Amino acid sequence: MTERNKTDTVEDAAEVAKLRLRGDLKLAMQARAKLETSLLRAIIAALDNAQAVPARDKHARYVEHEFGDPAAEVPRLRLDAQDVRTLLEQEIRSRREAADQFEQLGKTDRAAELREEANIVARYLVG
Repeated sequence: MTERNKTDTVEDAAEVAKLRLRGDLKLAMQARAKLETSLLRAIIAALDNAQAVPARDKHARYVEHEFGDPAAEVPRLRLDAQDVRTLLEQEIRSRREAADQFEQLGKTDRAAELREEANIVARYLVG
């Protein structure tokens, strides 16, 4: 994943993707689509995790700060479109691999669910 300065004019592709995902999450929640709701939350969390700043030695001990203290804030990593695409492809691949394993174990319902999740994630590769 690439790290860029917070003041770059390059748009953060992860934030754009999360905006779209949150809009779709709201629609899925309204439609009471449990599978899609759960999946969209997981993808948003995966993007959040990819943007997390790696902990270094200076984060080794906990320091209590007052609420709103800017000293406690660390800029998130910025992801470009390729970083987001790579993350989504990994999510698809892991679900398809797990579906194959469940299929071999005779758990076809879970395998079908995982394949459906992979197909939902694949929708976000296009746009």
